Amino acid sequence: MYIVINGGGKVGEYLAQVMLADGNEVAVIEEDQETADRLSSVLTGRYLVIWGDGCMSRFQEDADIRRADVFVSTTGKDDANLVSCEIATRVFNVPRVIARVNSPKNQRIFRECGIECVSSTTLIATIIEEDAVLGGISVLSSLSHGNVALNQVSVPRFRHHDPEEGVLAYNVPLPDGCLIVAVSRDDNNDMEVVGSDTYLHPGDVVVIASDKELKQAAVQVLRSL
Repeated sequence: MYIVINGGGKVGEYLAQVMLADGNEVAVIEEDQETADRLSSVLTGRYLVIWGDGCMSRFQEDADIRRADVFVSTTGKDDANLVSCEIATRVFNVPRVIARVNSPKNQRIFRECGIECVSSTTLIATIIEEDAVLGGISVLSSLSHGNVALNQVSVPRFRHHDPEEGVLAYNVPLPDGCLIVAVSRDDNNDMEVVGSDTYLHPGDVVVIASDKELKQAAVQVLRSL
């Protein structure tokens, strides 16, 4: 995969190292020249370091973002992470954007914009690694027992439905053997059991119970909404 990272601080550097170690290609956009110079000397693998502001489209373009599989913004400023992700999505049509959220109270804003958001440093790397296997949606955790898998996934930006109106959970055409059992859409990540009148919106986090072999099929259905 080709991954563009906005922010070369501790989080961005760690993520770049993990992705490069797994054989991915990485570009890092960093606005501090000293930090950018240091990254150029410590990273190894197929990488590119851009000295510039990741919230500006010209620097994203310098990072060859048009061919990126994933864009991740890891700066310590939530507003910068939001803006850069919006540019990556709306200007350059990057299929997958993930943002680091520093303040939990801002999670709702990111979710309303349909941007996947996480606060854990190591979790971002896990999400991207799972993406390579499951085809483009966040797998935040997985619990399994026997042949049943329980997966917590983030609903992506809708392609064919109104994001404000949402989609009735019971109308999501999951394959037989899959079921959406819970959804979270508040800042505290509290889960509610899915009922007959539960609607899903971009940025919501849902729990899907499925046979292990149907996990990828369920993910593909969510991507096609």
